[in-house]
Amino acid sequence: AGTSSLPIAGEILKTAGRALSANLFRTALTLLGVVIGVASVVAMLAIGNGAKKEVLDRISAMGPDLMLIRPGARNVRTADGTVATLVDADRLALEQVDNIKGVISEYTFSVTAKAGGGDLVTQSNSTVPSFPDVRAWPVESGSFFTADDLVEFAAVAVLGRTVADNLFPGTDAVGQYVLLNSIPFQVIGVMAAKGATPFGSDQDDVVFVPLTTGQLRLHGKPFVRSITVQVADTSRMDQTEAEVMAVLEARHGAMDFQVRNTAAILEMATESQNTLTVLLGAIALISLLVGGIGVMNIMLVSVTERTREIGVRMATGARPRDILLQFNAEALAVCLVGGVVGIALGVGTALALGAFGRAVLLSPEPIILAFGCAVATGLVFGYLPASKAARLDPVAALSSD
Repeated sequence: AGTSSLPIAGEILKTAGRALSANLFRTALTLLGVVIGVASVVAMLAIGNGAKKEVLDRISAMGPDLMLIRPGARNVRTADGTVATLVDADRLALEQVDNIKGVISEYTFSVTAKAGGGDLVTQSNSTVPSFPDVRAWPVESGSFFTADDLVEFAAVAVLGRTVADNLFPGTDAVGQYVLLNSIPFQVIGVMAAKGATPFGSDQDDVVFVPLTTGQLRLHGKPFVRSITVQVADTSRMDQTEAEVMAVLEARHGAMDFQVRNTAAILEMATESQNTLTVLLGAIALISLLVGGIGVMNIMLVSVTERTREIGVRMATGARPRDILLQFNAEALAVCLVGGVVGIALGVGTALALGAFGRAVLLSPEPIILAFGCAVATGLVFGYLPASKAARLDPVAALSSD
């Protein structure tokens, strides 16, 4: 039985090919809807997955072993509206907590940097010598400031790559002088390029100075805007977070701070990006659904036009099942060809966007999903016209014009 079915299948495919090629323009229009739908699924999911990977990679680059502490008290503000509850002494206290590898405190604010004939509005980060180790951000040339620089209120600065390129284009910035809000600082190092944050801001657009120097000569504030804790054993992150909160609450006498670890931030970002990817995929699948409806409409028109042909085939021995298979095969052939072309177009679009700097991630799953949906579209939307053709009365079909 299996061998006898092969010639029948071959005949069905040949007949389907002849029927589709008889009206190439209409077949091409039918293909177009499926092609657009499949290409949309492949391209949009590639864009969604690429954006997800880019965001998660940038957050992961912060370090999965980091804990971020921000001031969070109500009604505790300075005259300029800044929350002021964390001080550098909190950093020193947290260094004594078990399972903590390193702690840094930071105060960031906007400054005008000048050197030579150029100037740049950038961010100044008053911090401590352990910053490169805790943030896994190495110095590219020169060196970072030391504990002695912190004690001596040294007027030294380390430039981010963007600042160095703007103020000292084509020359080595190390050893040069830069004015920060008209106060001279000697450049002792340039950081390696870091890139953008998950939110799109340039991390290299920054100048680092010793925390004590910044407090005395630049911003004049005795508090810090954030404390970052590096955990030694990430499996004990929750326990360490609880100990950190206990130490700070005991020091402050209140919960006037907020603690978040990068693992929680990563989880939240993953959920948000998954939602975005699902949304993009749903929009693309709607395009494929519209293409499927187009297939059904064209096949219904084809059944109407070929009623007499159907009657002749039934009169010469074709069974309703053969007619059903014939029209289903035609719809499936359209969707299979449309699926292949759509995948090629979708992959090409994704690669083109990637060449222009857009984050894309091509993986087999969306391609298999798109092709599977194209096949399902052919079977589902081709069934109604095929069923209508199979139910035609042979006498009525033969007598039709």
